Amino acid sequence: MNSHHHSHDHHDFNRENNKKGLIIALLITVGILLLEFFGGLITNSLALLSDSGHMLSDASSLALSLIAIWFAAKPASPNKTYGFYRFEILAALFNGVTLFVIAGFIIWEAVQRFFNPPTVASGSMMLIASIGLFANLLSAWVLMRKGDVKHNVNVRSAYLHVIGDALGSVGAIAAGFIMWLFDWYIADPIISILVALLILKGAWGVLKHSIHILMEGTPVTIDQNEVKKALKSIEGVKDVHDLHIWTITSGLDSLSCHILIEDHQDSQKVLQAAIHMIEEKFKILHTTIQIETSQIHHGKMKV
Repeated sequence: MNSHHHSHDHHDFNRENNKKGLIIALLITVGILLLEFFGGLITNSLALLSDSGHMLSDASSLALSLIAIWFAAKPASPNKTYGFYRFEILAALFNGVTLFVIAGFIIWEAVQRFFNPPTVASGSMMLIASIGLFANLLSAWVLMRKGDVKHNVNVRSAYLHVIGDALGSVGAIAAGFIMWLFDWYIADPIISILVALLILKGAWGVLKHSIHILMEGTPVTIDQNEVKKALKSIEGVKDVHDLHIWTITSGLDSLSCHILIEDHQDSQKVLQAAIHMIEEKFKILHTTIQIETSQIHHGKMKV
């Protein structure tokens, strides 16, 4: 019991840390968002505005990630037997969609500016973008220090937003510098489009991942054929069917299957072997396994 209890504490500790990291990053981001948005209006820079648009998507992604963590901590109920873990994935999906919309707006505006680039106050623009860059790097550092950037898709999507943002600020600084040196005001829409493409790349990744999870896709880290092979290698197993592996939320995978065994085998022994195998080899703790002998018949399954 003791060891299990300990690991549970560790998970909560991780969640608390993720929460702290996200809150600090959110506060930094909202401050800079306002600065860049009004800065963009005053200096007439689309690159700054696009960066603040990026920041807005950042802030919403950080806020959503926080809400998701808070929701995930709510207990499961008879009505929602998995609790609210999936909310994290819906949050990531929503994040991806907002990023697409923001990028679309930026590209639309940039294309219009191409033919008639307005004058931009490049000095102030560079100053504001530099503050933005510093803030982003600070947020990224906080998330790296506190959060679980590697394993939690939710914290990871927030982190990617922040990093993409830092690139946006670098772009805005570069655009400001070019305009300040050469008065090439077309640099502003060009850099804005580059930032928008960066946003799209990140958004596509997040969307693909969350839709895969919502479609009950097999977790990216697991090969279903490998699982089948491993189960069939257990002594006494004749066949494995109706095998499903899916993700509830990042770091929480589930598996269910039917295992056909030789009639004389001890079904509990085979079951125990299967549970161990899946825990050890594939790190899935949530398994539902139906053991069948040759007498069992069921109808054709659709999936």
